[in-house]
Amino acid sequence: MDLIGFDATVEDVLQTLGPYMRDYFRRDPRFQDTLEASASSSPGSAAIFFTVVYRETTELELGPLGTSFNVRLADRPPPDVLEQLLVDLVNFIPRERVMCFRADLDTRLPEEPLSMMPNIKTLEVVGAELSQGFLQPNPDGPHANTKLLPSLSRLCLEDVILNGNDWSHLTTYLAHQTSDGQAILLEMAGELPYIGPEVVDEIERLVEGFVHYQPEGDSGAEEDV
Repeated sequence: MDLIGFDATVEDVLQTLGPYMRDYFRRDPRFQDTLEASASSSPGSAAIFFTVVYRETTELELGPLGTSFNVRLADRPPPDVLEQLLVDLVNFIPRERVMCFRADLDTRLPEEPLSMMPNIKTLEVVGAELSQGFLQPNPDGPHANTKLLPSLSRLCLEDVILNGNDWSHLTTYLAHQTSDGQAILLEMAGELPYIGPEVVDEIERLVEGFVHYQPEGDSGAEEDV
């Protein structure tokens, strides 16, 4: 099912769409199983897109059953309001069943929705900006000294944005996430900023595997970095 709302306000989303989402997932027993969720926002259309997918796990591989909610807001709210809207939308889904989450946002990936989905095993981030505190909790916030993604085993970063040619934001996160022996597969897709051999060595010491998927048309579709 695809539900699209035009010229909506944030209040419309919270008072009408949100409760409808919650009831929809409660009514359909198929959504009581493992879920994949994705969220994206667009600055041009002032929209937020949210979808939840249930995947059939039988041998027949009948394919995914999903529902999406595409809201085009009447006015362009400030980034903090959009971030809070994403948090509120996550509250309306069975978030403890989300095992895979994909984020394609025109704002930073907020800490709160990640902490609300503790069973995420795969995180995919499009346009991931590697900066101070990347995927780590606010040291002065309620999740300080914890892992936002305690179940994570696969991190996929697409079209990485590197600030100041500084890969330490990523390696610092990987060291934090892989502490206590947690194994992580790191995948990168799209154009990859230059990464020196010493950084590659450091990443490979921290993760279980490190793979870069090159853009279509480049020589070699996949390579171990």
